[in-house]
Amino acid sequence: MNDLMESFEPHPLVRGGIMQTIFAAKMTETLELPSRVRHRVELGRNSALMVFELERQNSARPQVLLAHGMGGCSESPYMVRVARKLWADGFGVFMMNHRGSGPGIGLCDRLWNGGSSGDLDDVVRFIVRRHPRDSVLIVGFSLSGNILLKYLGEGRMVPSNVAGAFAVNPPVDLKVASLMLSEGRFAAIFNGYYMKMIRRQAQALVECFPGAFHPPVDSRTIREFDEKYTALAAGFKDVEEYYSQCSANRFIEFIRVPTVLLSARDDPFVPPEDFQRVPMSPSVRYYAPDEGGHLGYIAKDVTPLGDRRWMDHVLVEWARAGGY
Repeated sequence: MNDLMESFEPHPLVRGGIMQTIFAAKMTETLELPSRVRHRVELGRNSALMVFELERQNSARPQVLLAHGMGGCSESPYMVRVARKLWADGFGVFMMNHRGSGPGIGLCDRLWNGGSSGDLDDVVRFIVRRHPRDSVLIVGFSLSGNILLKYLGEGRMVPSNVAGAFAVNPPVDLKVASLMLSEGRFAAIFNGYYMKMIRRQAQALVECFPGAFHPPVDSRTIREFDEKYTALAAGFKDVEEYYSQCSANRFIEFIRVPTVLLSARDDPFVPPEDFQRVPMSPSVRYYAPDEGGHLGYIAKDVTPLGDRRWMDHVLVEWARAGGY
């Protein structure tokens, strides 16, 4: 597995973090998923989220939980792509929608945030109740990668079924990532894209829960949205406390579940310095290819899965190895 994780070579026409990030998002494939089982996971009063299950075809395979990034949902292309490949290899796959996201829009009176590890725990325990004899692997993309690392290292009782975890491009310093998205060199490219999706979620919440604390649909940047809504809705006194308490860099050294952390050095939102300052647990294997962007990893060569999606290939091989 180590050799594979260190093997990424970018496509010669897709070089640099920005190109990798944009090209990977724009290069869409037509992938149909098999029939999925729809689950509603109750979180509390006025709080539920939707999870879709692709039922396992091989009883020897673990269950794999996929959690999406900011502005995404179970129907995001990378979620559908990876879920389809894992299912085709025999795994059971659960596709999580965070609060107020995707098909779960309108089921919660507040939106999710970068510290929503309690919700992740509820979904993990739901899977364990449904499949008590099975191992569970967890994959967190982008902001869910931060949530996953926080979940594993914050001291809660992680079910023994959880055999491995994989965080892909996690923004482990939320303040840094927010500033880079809102005011950084490439903010004009990405901030508007993410804010468009967040405004859609915010508007749905306003319509479905008129008495709830409303997200400001006029926020211009991620940072402004976090200041006016995210931190306060989550019960923090201000955005600085939210960033401080929810950033995974505080928790990584305490992780005991075997965990892979992958983040390209040219990620436009997550600088490699974020990880150089973090004490790493012996249970965490950190890989930092020079290129790959943010959830990009478009490879020079076609992978054994038949395309150039190196990230997908790595995730399938990691799952085949049981999360090690």
